[in-house]
Amino acid sequence: MGIFIGRTEELHALRSKAADTEFKMAVIYGRRRVGKTTLVNHFINDSGCRAISFMAVETGEQELIRMMSNEVVSALTPDMAEIITLDSFEKIFDYVAKLAVHERIIFFIDEYPYLAKQCPYMNSLLQKYIDTVFKKTQLYLILCGSMMGSMQDEVLSSSSPLHGRSDLELKIQPFNYLETAQFMPDYTNEEKAVVYGLTSGVAKYIEQFDPKIPLEENISSQFFNNTGYFTEEQIKTIVTGDKKNPAVYNSIIAAIANSHTKYNDISSTVGIDDISYYLNNLCVSGIIEKRVSKKPYYVLSDSMLAFWFRYVRNALSLINAGRGALYYERNVKSKMHEYMGAVFESMAKQYIYKNMGTDELPVFVTDLSEYQSGIKENNEVKHIEIDILGTLNKDIILVGECKFKNELFGKDEYDSFMDKIKYIRTNDPVRILFSLNGFSAWVEEQADKDSRLILVGIDKMFTEKH
Repeated sequence: MGIFIGRTEELHALRSKAADTEFKMAVIYGRRRVGKTTLVNHFINDSGCRAISFMAVETGEQELIRMMSNEVVSALTPDMAEIITLDSFEKIFDYVAKLAVHERIIFFIDEYPYLAKQCPYMNSLLQKYIDTVFKKTQLYLILCGSMMGSMQDEVLSSSSPLHGRSDLELKIQPFNYLETAQFMPDYTNEEKAVVYGLTSGVAKYIEQFDPKIPLEENISSQFFNNTGYFTEEQIKTIVTGDKKNPAVYNSIIAAIANSHTKYNDISSTVGIDDISYYLNNLCVSGIIEKRVSKKPYYVLSDSMLAFWFRYVRNALSLINAGRGALYYERNVKSKMHEYMGAVFESMAKQYIYKNMGTDELPVFVTDLSEYQSGIKENNEVKHIEIDILGTLNKDIILVGECKFKNELFGKDEYDSFMDKIKYIRTNDPVRILFSLNGFSAWVEEQADKDSRLILVGIDKMFTEKH
């Protein structure tokens, strides 16, 4: 997509550090395909500065030196490309530093962990140059990486030689639902919500959706066609990356996607007693998230993977036989509202964080979670699930319910919601209801009479106030 969308705060932060003439270093990290490289390249193109863009790959030390040397000379002195040979990282850094004394030069090293892995001395070498050489220049060094564990351990942690030397640290998150919607300006708000649910706001996933064709066609062609983007091989790459034992990671995600969310349940489903290492890696990668409650459980942070493992994985044989579109039409399409339930709850939480403390939502919370518990009543266990709990200083001051379905949010659902509130420790909380298709006249009447009852339809969720 040619138009750059979003990342306003991140761009502002990068530009503000480039505004003076002192040495600066920025560290940018985030999961794969989230748009880090696109962000930095947009900043570079906008900066007016000369820039070196080097992407590290898994290759030997000498090849990395040769590749970086070529990029540096081509970017800074292209007419000398056939003459100058820089055969060590020290010579490369000296060359860049010499030219950066009198002008701002951006040196962008992408996928830095690959460079540090192949050249274990790199962190110490950069520390030395930052402290003794680069600090006398106008160089703007940007280290970027998708291996989040490596970036945190090797660049940002207190044990790293580079610790404390960065002027800016940016963790790039997926787009929120409002930013994702900007890529699909002509879709209905329901369709925009579904695109967010199918992409989890990840830039590379969003790019696969053509805003000029119907949503159903996008889903069918990208998920249920063997020439689409979301193939089995692509999913394996997304899930495992550089991890060993990819089958275990796939099995864990499949288990969570199919509602096996507690540790012992996942372990039993996968067939491995100790899965702590694998779960931790998936949490660090931003693929799953650990939710803390009386009994901690895991959810998929990436809703695209939830969709793929729940609905696409079982149809791979049909997809390879060219019958995927028919499978989607007959077996998946009718389940989209059910699938979107958890996504809609995530969108509702984003809406609350964005609007709390305003006229739209005159309440302020510091944490949003959900509530699940079994309550013993009349010798039976009653399962209580509340979509949204908003707390301030551990006090529950906001309670919410979300419905992503064709029907209006009516009196029966409202009464059921109010009944569940009786089982939590709260006193007259603000109640907020989210509905795809609006509310019955009875519910709207209750809201007119009660200022602590707030109704939010999907159109309101997509209305940005400036």
